[in-house]
Amino acid sequence: MTDERHEIELVEIEPGKWRVKKAVPAPARADLPLPSVISDSMEPTEQVDGRFYTSKRAFRAAGRALGLIEVGTEKFKPKQRATDQPEERRRRRDDLKVALERYKAGQRPE
Repeated sequence: MTDERHEIELVEIEPGKWRVKKAVPAPARADLPLPSVISDSMEPTEQVDGRFYTSKRAFRAAGRALGLIEVGTEKFKPKQRATDQPEERRRRRDDLKVALERYKAGQRPE
């Protein structure tokens, strides 16, 4: 009688959790590069001219012809915050100083 023992290799997937290690086959892929393709088709969508479009290109062309701007494609100038200006910071600091002095003097808002 022969004594055959098969060793099972375990892999820890989390602390305290183990699984049997199995060979995972590689996914079937061609040697060709995989291009990233964005489809031109879309669900029928109504443009402001009353027509329904199923092509993104035609939908955008109709909008541009009507003088519309597609949201998300326009470039805005960066806004300058008022708090970035030194004179605004100085004015705010002075206002806070005056309010704190009035509070310490006993004045309270009604």
